[in-house]
Amino acid sequence: MGRMQRLIFNQNFTLPRDQVFAYFAEHENLGPMFGAKIKRLNDGTDGQRNGVGSVRQLRVGPTPPFEETITEVEPDKRIVYKITKGSPLRNHRGEMLFTDNGQGGTHLRYEIAFTGAVPGLGAIVAAGLKRNIAKGLAGAPGAS
Repeated sequence: MGRMQRLIFNQNFTLPRDQVFAYFAEHENLGPMFGAKIKRLNDGTDGQRNGVGSVRQLRVGPTPPFEETITEVEPDKRIVYKITKGSPLRNHRGEMLFTDNGQGGTHLRYEIAFTGAVPGLGAIVAAGLKRNIAKGLAGAPGAS
């Protein structure tokens, strides 16, 4: 197994925290950021459309699809998810933390950690994610 990859992205937004959180909580809005086609499979089991237990399927190019499941949600503050099916990545965890940035907007700290099932895979995936996510965050509504 490859070594642990850890990516951290920091992005400010001019919009208030509830709006930024709502945008990133909506599975379908994440497609451009991951360079993936996203299909919602399940709504949350906690009564919230994008809450705990909600599942999205991601398809990147010609590769087989994989699934991510939301594991923790604190409204307007935090979203945690993990890959639950179909990926060559292991020990995956994604966390989005939303805070006020002190200028009337929002700061997003987005951390993704994982290992590849085979040596070298994690580094390749990490390079693609770095490029796509940085670009996707910069293109999200209210990015500053």
